[in-house]
Formats: sequence, structure tokens, C-alpha cells
Amino acid sequence: MKIRLHHSFMVLFAFLAISCSKESIQIADEPIAENNVEVESELLKVVNDHREALGVTALEFSSVAYIYANEHTDYMIAKGNLSHDNFSARASSISSQENAEYVAENVAKDYATAVEAFENWLDSANHRKTIEGEFTHTAVSVKKDVQGKFYFTQLFFR
Repeated sequence: MKIRLHHSFMVLFAFLAISCSKESIQIADEPIAENNVEVESELLKVVNDHREALGVTALEFSSVAYIYANEHTDYMIAKGNLSHDNFSARASSISSQENAEYVAENVAKDYATAVEAFENWLDSANHRKTIEGEFTHTAVSVKKDVQGKFYFTQLFFR
């Protein structure tokens, strides 16, 4: 019985080893969304102009926050919708790297211009509060998905 069972396993193993073909699996490269630096710069300028008109200090650009804003914009594009998913992790990373006390974010999609996104944020009490809040630094990521629709992430911290 042991010999028969052992023999059966050997035959099964040999069959599997011979019948399994080795073919390379190619992973399709996902298109990388490029930053629309012009729209990013315009949005930062519009936000800072608004803040200065209110007597609030202009925000300084943060290269650290920019990394996280880009990652989140890519995430939203991959998901195909707006979200604040994983915000706690982003906020924690920015806080530890920049010694930030408080982190906030605004997200948007489908607006054709920086001004349109900004104006819609101002129409929302929570987004307006963030734009006008006591923050010192920011980063804006704006990218298009494959259909040409803009996704926006703006991170703020102090």
C-alpha cells in the first residue's frame, strides 16, 4: 500500500512537472499620469491670492507634501473616484517628516481649470475653512486620467 501510494505521488508529480509549461508573464505597465504643473501652479497662486486678500499668510510649497499629494492623486485616478482614503497615514507621514502639528487636504475631480476647482472648494464650508485656515505649507497635485479628466489633491499643514 505504501509503495502504491508513493508510486502514485511520483506519477502525479512527474505529470505536473512535464505538463506545466513555462511562459513568461508580462505585467502591463499602467500609464503614469503626469503632473500638470501649469494647473498646479495656477491653483497655488489662486489659493495664496485669496489668503492674502483676507490678510492670511501665503502658503509655502512643501516638496514632502507634494510626494504624498501625488501618491494620493494617482490612487484616486486608479480607483476612478474621489476619496480621502488613507488620509491618516498621509497626515502621519507628513507630521513626522515635517514636524507638522496639523494636516488637512482638499480633493476634487472633473473641473476643467484651477479656478473652477478653487471656486467649488470655496462654495463648500469645510473646503473653505481649510483654504483659509492657519496653515503654513501646502502642495498641490493635478493630473489627468486616461479620459482627460483632472484630479486634484491639495495638502495643507502647519
